[in-house]
Amino acid sequence: MKVLVSGSIAYDRIMDFPGRFADHILPDKLHILNVCFMINGLKENFGGTAGNIAYCLALMDVTPTVIASAGRDFGPYSEWLKSVSIPVDNITVHNDVLTACAYITTDKSDNQITAFNPGAMNFKADPFDFGTVSINPEDTIAIVAPGNIDDMLEFTRMYKDRGIRYIFDPGQSLPVWNGAQLREMIDGSWMFISNDYELELTMTKADINVDDIGKMTKILVTTRADQGSIVFCDGVTIEVPAVEAKKVCDPTGAGDAYRAGFIKGLSMPGGDLLHAARMGSTAAAFVVEVYGTQNYKYDRAEFNRRFEAAFGKSGY
Repeated sequence: MKVLVSGSIAYDRIMDFPGRFADHILPDKLHILNVCFMINGLKENFGGTAGNIAYCLALMDVTPTVIASAGRDFGPYSEWLKSVSIPVDNITVHNDVLTACAYITTDKSDNQITAFNPGAMNFKADPFDFGTVSINPEDTIAIVAPGNIDDMLEFTRMYKDRGIRYIFDPGQSLPVWNGAQLREMIDGSWMFISNDYELELTMTKADINVDDIGKMTKILVTTRADQGSIVFCDGVTIEVPAVEAKKVCDPTGAGDAYRAGFIKGLSMPGGDLLHAARMGSTAAAFVVEVYGTQNYKYDRAEFNRRFEAAFGKSGY
């Protein structure tokens, strides 16, 4: 099964402030705010929706094709991806800008101030060359995750034109879309996936309801953090519990891992939706146990032990 993953490639630079923002911000002076927070240090992690999904797929012995844009500082990230057997051939490098980056400062009360530089994400990725690479639509799954806006719209159109099953995952890109665009990208998709808040926002912006979405896409998947997920397909609703984490450190990236686990489950013989959702829940549990979106690791045996403990059978 060929898996195409489009979305963002980004660095996450995480900083810890040992105090509380509130102690250094005067409410009556917000109009002339000028503050400096001395941090304890900076940790750099690899992130971005495409990178996170691809990394989790690679842990499950799937070699994804990543379609994204990066900048002149992509070198260390590129080496990391290649070290876990993820090809970088379809990641377009723009040497005049930096790779997208989130600068996140967290205080003692877990409040966060984040600055995001889209950098290379402002530029479209080179489209996957279907003319030179043999792709069988019946043996291909694509996921369109948040990234360059033009890419997201064009890739959904391209996949529909070529009869390729695609998963539409609008995520944090939702604020930029209008209702007509959302309806277009959902309509004809193989799956629409979001968390419960994003689902509500989608329905509000696109002026549609769950039944409407069910007519526009084959599979509707809604994640609900520690409440598990709901899968709706052909009039049947499947509820899957979350797999309990050994400890909760950082939920960032858990949704991307869920998507990767779901794709792995669908790529297995039979493509059973219940099993796929359980795979997603299991993959997500590993992520929340560590800080950073690609700092966890497991092999097949460890994954299956966690899966079997939760669901009584082997995962893959």
